[in-house]
Amino acid sequence: MGVTPTPDVVELTEPEPGIALVTMTDRAHRNAFSPALVAGLRAAFTAARTAGHRVVVLTGYGSYFSTGGTREGLLAIQDGSSRFTDVDLYALALECELPVVCAMQGHAIGGGLALGLFGDFAVLSRESVYTANFMDFGFTPGMGATLVLPAKLGAVLGTELLATARRYRGAELAARGVPYPVVPRGRVLPEAMELARSLADKPPAAMRALKAHLARPLREALPATIERELALHEATVHADDVRRRVLDHFGEARGVGR
Repeated sequence: MGVTPTPDVVELTEPEPGIALVTMTDRAHRNAFSPALVAGLRAAFTAARTAGHRVVVLTGYGSYFSTGGTREGLLAIQDGSSRFTDVDLYALALECELPVVCAMQGHAIGGGLALGLFGDFAVLSRESVYTANFMDFGFTPGMGATLVLPAKLGAVLGTELLATARRYRGAELAARGVPYPVVPRGRVLPEAMELARSLADKPPAAMRALKAHLARPLREALPATIERELALHEATVHADDVRRRVLDHFGEARGVGR
């Protein structure tokens, strides 16, 4: 099977029976939340669910998993013409009725990190950078990050990432005891596929029921978290300094490492 819900941006394939592999390939934006990537991911998850797959594996390309907000998207939030909830992508894996394994082989930045951690399972790369860089832009975290980072990484480490916006290599997170497999980049997708096989082997109805049960606490807590994050945004995101920080960040075109 080969489907491209948004050509050259998101690819949906079935490498093995029952396993939907969703690959983000928006090279122009380094898998930031461009309109094409958002539309492509929504289409891919819908197709995976309706085509009878048993598990979804979400991954990126090369050294990029997802780099969060685009320059245009962040500036629109800053000037009040948009809110981060307009891109309701971050909890896509959480809301999916199928189990989702996030093969985070590349850098996961801001909302891109939240996107990966909202999956049911994740595999990280020793070489890649993982950061919740919202505070570097001068505004408080959104995209459900204040819920999912402490929930998945632990209260101490999750809070540290949110408050400091520090960049961590996967190897550093492994040393801090992150509760995910952390392997060399070339091993991330194979490890994720091995996990996906074990999930796909289980009775589908039972697996969907277990996913719903295990996801319920985050699903129930997310709406109130989003409302609180939006309120914090209203108090922090519209400052002129935020606009300057966004422009400086993208103007420098600085990389996050290979």
